[in-house]
Amino acid sequence: MVKSLIKDLKNHLNQTVEIDGWVSNLRSSGKIAFWQLRDGSGFAQAVLSSETLDSNDWELAKQVSQESSVRVTATVTKHPKNEEYELQVSALKVYQISAEWPIGNKDHGIDFLMDNRHLWLRAKRQWAIQRVRNTLIQATYQYFQANDFTKIDSPILTPNAGENTTDLFRVKYFDEEAYLSQTGQLYLEAALPAHGRVYDFGPTFRAEKSKTRRHLTEFWMMDAEMAFVDLTGNLAVQEGLIKSLVSAVLASNQAELEILERDTTTLKNVTEKNFYRMTHAQAIAELQALGSDIKADEDLGADDETLLTKKYDNPIFVTNYPAHLKAFYMARNADNGDLAECADLLAPEGYGEIIGGSQREEDYETLTKRITDFGLKAEDYQWYIDLRKYGSVPHGGFGFGLERIVTWVCGLEHVREAIPFARTIYRLWP
Repeated sequence: MVKSLIKDLKNHLNQTVEIDGWVSNLRSSGKIAFWQLRDGSGFAQAVLSSETLDSNDWELAKQVSQESSVRVTATVTKHPKNEEYELQVSALKVYQISAEWPIGNKDHGIDFLMDNRHLWLRAKRQWAIQRVRNTLIQATYQYFQANDFTKIDSPILTPNAGENTTDLFRVKYFDEEAYLSQTGQLYLEAALPAHGRVYDFGPTFRAEKSKTRRHLTEFWMMDAEMAFVDLTGNLAVQEGLIKSLVSAVLASNQAELEILERDTTTLKNVTEKNFYRMTHAQAIAELQALGSDIKADEDLGADDETLLTKKYDNPIFVTNYPAHLKAFYMARNADNGDLAECADLLAPEGYGEIIGGSQREEDYETLTKRITDFGLKAEDYQWYIDLRKYGSVPHGGFGFGLERIVTWVCGLEHVREAIPFARTIYRLWP
């Protein structure tokens, strides 16, 4: 007898296997029962009959409820119509009979489901989302390692803001005030002269009182920094990364995408076609033509990004935003100092921004003045400014929010499903 995972059943056709797992759904009719088993690796139908089980096991089977934990001994058979494998159960062990499952086969509101997130994670759709998330995480590491980046772990507790100080969570750090990190970018720039290409990947925190479907207060961010690169080279790395991530999901998660009923047409486009590019000014003109009342010097809001990206079948790089809209560390465009040498990558189908990046200001005096102009204290950033005194070079970088990418790739309506336990302005538990 072979102990197997559900994902490996195809390798054990007509063999007897043992499967440990949970009964995610069940139905019975007289002397036969059908269980949907979940073991973490996948789902499979188990068929139980009073004719093939001994009387004790059959009586035990009748007591089993949704989410009971079990072991089945079964013969693997192929579904007569579908490319699926079934388990013809011959013996049964019950680890625990579950109490009545609170989120069974009923329709529940999102607040109820989020209150029970610790249980909702077991639902087939939620299982599929987290499997895609896992693929995206692993593919991120693989892409950077294959492209000569070194992983640097930046701190979560910091004395500095990377961007807007109003978006920081303040914490008491002994006798000092500290913040939960918004981004690891500044610390990656410190590691740049040592390694040339660096990245980090971990939790970040933003105290934005936003109620949109794209915002969380705690999320996972990847930041990358590269020496001796201009904006064109920066965008090439970003495009390669997104193509690699989507390719990995298409290769590894077809079953999950089917569960999610995700139309993969656009995802396949991502891997095959070049991304679109336009300046901020061009995006404004296009948005105004589409009916938006956005002004020339305004940032693209969520509604604008949705309006613009619904028109396109592939991601869009929007470059050269007005400098006053962007962070202090962004370099200025060589031909127009009022513009930042930056780009946001907008996902198609209405999903909007998934990556933000720029050329970084490399000049000591310019960066010092810029920090002051932004109303920040130069002494708080002296260690960061110092980097421009010792071998400063042209360099750039970018960052992505993992949950936004998960949301787009999975075709979700709200970012809260893209992370196991969402943190928003109204939710701190479970």
